[in-house]
Amino acid sequence: MIKKLATGIGEYKRPSLLAALFVTLEVGLEVVIPYLMSFIVDRGIRPGNTDNVIIYGCIMIACAMVSLFFGVLSARFAAKASAGFAKNIRSRVFGKVQDFSFYNVDKFSTGSLITRLTTDINFIQMAYMLLIRVAVRAPLMFTVGVIMAMTLNARLALTFVAVVPVLTVAMFILIRFGFPLFERMFKKFDAMNNRVQENLVAIRVVKSFVRESHETAEFRKASSAVQRAQLKAEKVVVFGLPLFMFCMYGCLLAILWFGGKFVISDTMSEGQLSSFIAYVQQILMSIMLIAMILINLVISRASGKRIVEVLDEEPDIADTDADPEKRVRDGSVEFREVSFSYSKSDNYVLNGISFKINAGETVGIIGGTGSAKTSLVQLIPRLYDVQKGEVLVGGASVKSYTLKNLRDAVAMVLQKNVLFTGTIRENLQWGDENATEAEIAAACEIAQADEFIRSFPSGYDTDLGQGGVNVSGGQKQRLCIARALLKKPRIMILDDSTSAVDTATDAKIREGMRKKLSNTTVIIIAQRINSVKEADKIIVLNNGKIDAIGTHQELLAANSIYREVYHSQQKGGE
Repeated sequence: MIKKLATGIGEYKRPSLLAALFVTLEVGLEVVIPYLMSFIVDRGIRPGNTDNVIIYGCIMIACAMVSLFFGVLSARFAAKASAGFAKNIRSRVFGKVQDFSFYNVDKFSTGSLITRLTTDINFIQMAYMLLIRVAVRAPLMFTVGVIMAMTLNARLALTFVAVVPVLTVAMFILIRFGFPLFERMFKKFDAMNNRVQENLVAIRVVKSFVRESHETAEFRKASSAVQRAQLKAEKVVVFGLPLFMFCMYGCLLAILWFGGKFVISDTMSEGQLSSFIAYVQQILMSIMLIAMILINLVISRASGKRIVEVLDEEPDIADTDADPEKRVRDGSVEFREVSFSYSKSDNYVLNGISFKINAGETVGIIGGTGSAKTSLVQLIPRLYDVQKGEVLVGGASVKSYTLKNLRDAVAMVLQKNVLFTGTIRENLQWGDENATEAEIAAACEIAQADEFIRSFPSGYDTDLGQGGVNVSGGQKQRLCIARALLKKPRIMILDDSTSAVDTATDAKIREGMRKKLSNTTVIIIAQRINSVKEADKIIVLNNGKIDAIGTHQELLAANSIYREVYHSQQKGGE
């Protein structure tokens, strides 16, 4: 885990080393100050020598100022290094998520990935800052402080030995019992984030069903679960810190008691005792800092483990056997005895699917809810991999292409239309970032979007807001179709993507695509038979299997499922 996370240091090695160097210099000057204090007492105050008080006092002030300067530099470089380290780790995790297939994303859940990219990485960032600054400062100050204390009075310094076993046991308990509790806490964070994300995405549904009170109550439950898990985890910390404080003050009292006796017996001067107490305070403070580091390391270990789980996850779809030079030559599609399951088990949602689509054909797919229509088309751009059989595009297996080359040749308008924050033009340029104004307008004309876009005061520069909240469902669908058209794909997949537009507009979109995309294979998943009846062939799916393939007239004559759907829709229209 540490090796994987350490690669995030990257170009921030120099500020990390400088942070450690300057904190070392800061500590070096800080431990000199108590030593100078003994000179002020023994050579200045006790004999009444004002000159020595002034000289040593000025040296102490100079040491303090320079130490402060080094401390500021150390803090600056530590902040730069830790922020850069977090940036690199966050970029690596986000980049890894971008390579995930749908199966990998489903495995972690969106809420969990958000927690790992935010809360977990924040803990790791804090831990790294402590490591390059406090983890250098505390042990160094402890070591030098003990050496200086032993130089002043070795017998009195033995007082520290009594507290070492107690502190060791406390630290062991902290690490042993704290880690699993913090790990559990982060899982509760995941659940809460999932709840928040789901609610915000579906806020319109929540309001339309007047379920605000229910959702608020559910969020309170998730938030309370986080609170309970956090309290359990922090009980370990609550147990540890008072124990450390007890050891600190007990040690200080013992030193004052025995040190006072040494001064009375004239085996130790007042100045030496005052310096010794200052070193004791530095030593005890360094112990407190070490305890703080341990607490943060326990928390960050749980976070680090969760981050590394993402980094170690291998995308189940990769370009392992692909030829980077190979391009999709045409829009032909063939399924050969394909079986597919989301859980990679024998419980197939598609079973024994075989058919062939020639380049340039328009094919409709009809079937009831749950017949796996969307599952079928998602295998074409290889959003999922099949468990059995083979999918061919352009006469070659989809696995023989790189994902980029394959997906560049396939445009897919999903059931759930997604637009991004930005202008209409910026969203359309996802299809082709170099598209000209004429190309954008032409795609929008085919998608029947140009007219309503130009009705906006800012036209194509209209800001859509987050997720396209400023346009209706039908407008959003047409923008998504226009965006897909700009890819100039060899295969165009429309997954129930005109369900929110009226039948007249739907017909115009199909007519425009038929004229302008004569060489493009078009696959249309639809609930309305009118959307597919003019297709070259129609595939009827039933429970994950092909029930029939044929033209509109052939299926009307020979297929009961198709005929039943057609007649029910005709009656509905009447």
